Amino acid sequence: MTEAAGAGRDGVATRSPRAESAAGLRHAAVTVATLGALLALPYATPSLARLRLFQPLPEGVGIAAAARPAAAAAPAATVGEATLVLETHEQADLRQPEEVVLPAAAASAASRERAPRSIEDASGRALDAFYARLAAVDRKEAASVARISYWGDSIVASDYVTATLRRKLQKRFGDAGHGFMLLANAWPGYFHNDVTRFAVPGWQVSRVVGPFAKDGLYGLGGVSFRAEGPGLFSRFGTAKTGSFGRAVSRFVLDYLAHPGGGKFEISVDGERRDTIDTKADQARSATKTYEVPDGPHELEVRALTAGARAFGVWMERDTPGVVLDALGIQGCRIRFLDQTDDAHFAEQLRLRDPSLAVFEYGMNESEDGELYPLDQYEATMKAVLAQVRAALPSGSCLLVGPMDRADKKGNVYTSRPVIPKLAAIQRRVAGEVGCGYFDTFGAMGGTGSMGVWAQRGLGGADLAHPSGVGADVIGTWVYLALMEGYDAYVARAAARRP
Repeated sequence: MTEAAGAGRDGVATRSPRAESAAGLRHAAVTVATLGALLALPYATPSLARLRLFQPLPEGVGIAAAARPAAAAAPAATVGEATLVLETHEQADLRQPEEVVLPAAAASAASRERAPRSIEDASGRALDAFYARLAAVDRKEAASVARISYWGDSIVASDYVTATLRRKLQKRFGDAGHGFMLLANAWPGYFHNDVTRFAVPGWQVSRVVGPFAKDGLYGLGGVSFRAEGPGLFSRFGTAKTGSFGRAVSRFVLDYLAHPGGGKFEISVDGERRDTIDTKADQARSATKTYEVPDGPHELEVRALTAGARAFGVWMERDTPGVVLDALGIQGCRIRFLDQTDDAHFAEQLRLRDPSLAVFEYGMNESEDGELYPLDQYEATMKAVLAQVRAALPSGSCLLVGPMDRADKKGNVYTSRPVIPKLAAIQRRVAGEVGCGYFDTFGAMGGTGSMGVWAQRGLGGADLAHPSGVGADVIGTWVYLALMEGYDAYVARAAARRP
């Protein structure tokens, strides 16, 4: 306002200073009132709910945490639950196109013909279990499924990198289903391609990023959903458009049986199918499967009483192929997965039984910088991966390294110095625990690459996330690197046969 008033005084002086001041105040009042009306409109109009500016913070950590400096370490969250205030809907505008066109300016920075980096494997056999499962799928053996559970931060929560990888693997090996989805959107940016989803607001949630569950039980995707009373419901269905996700053979509800458990009603294609009483003597993970003829279907999970608590639903098919669970957790660091009760997390991993566990973290750790000591970062990452390896001794694991991240001053882009340090730690830990490692930072071009990516349409405006096109490039690179390793595995297996 002071600049606007000064500009007025620089004009022809036809009014007294007092009159000018009064006019300025009236102008300010009109501006504030107009702004207030515009901010209020989305609250008065349900169809504009996504435009509401003031929502509970994604991580439920309070205003003080939001005001922390950008380089501060992850804040401590409260214990308890948050109420989801937005409904979950399809968000068709967020869909990743099946064929992503690479801008001409990006061609030299991001070829999609071959992976610029191979998967690093210190043991030489880190991915053999997954490749063996892929080979069974390739031979079309009955009931053979290569299941991938892919954890990550907001890059995965948007299901862009993972959608590209899922589609390419399913096109190559067969579509065995979409995989795991949270019961509702635990964050506004949570999204899944090639599926239809809807949930009413009102679910009470605890998350590994906060607010924390007292019992540490978050399911596979890091979020627990609880009903305070009857009427809350979530729906999951096959995609209505596109080439992927058009059929399902079974829905599986992943829920919690516990002493305070309530009841769920399950409907399939609009007809009531089952009632689940989740009350039990002690807390334990539980699943319930609903078989359907392979084709388009919809499942509804409805709370009948208070205390009904669940984690999510997965969709699969009775055909050889690949399933990929996109387990994105907005604001997450890999160490946050250790918020989960160890026995419960192991139980969830065994129930899902992925042949490949993938972890793509580093963006939020780069926000922490070195305020969270890097030696502790290494130790906690190693502990989480060791826990996963112990729960899935017959599976494989892969770390997808962090992207470059930059800051811009004027026209100069400067990579954050912590990124190569995080990448080096991930590479080292992957080798120590027996996981493969894909060097995203090196594949992008190393230090300085995010500035190039942003200028060529591959990086986001925040210089931390990829654009939709950039996410497609990364997903393609991971696919190509996996296929390079798979082809080598098949060749080795052939050479060993008489």
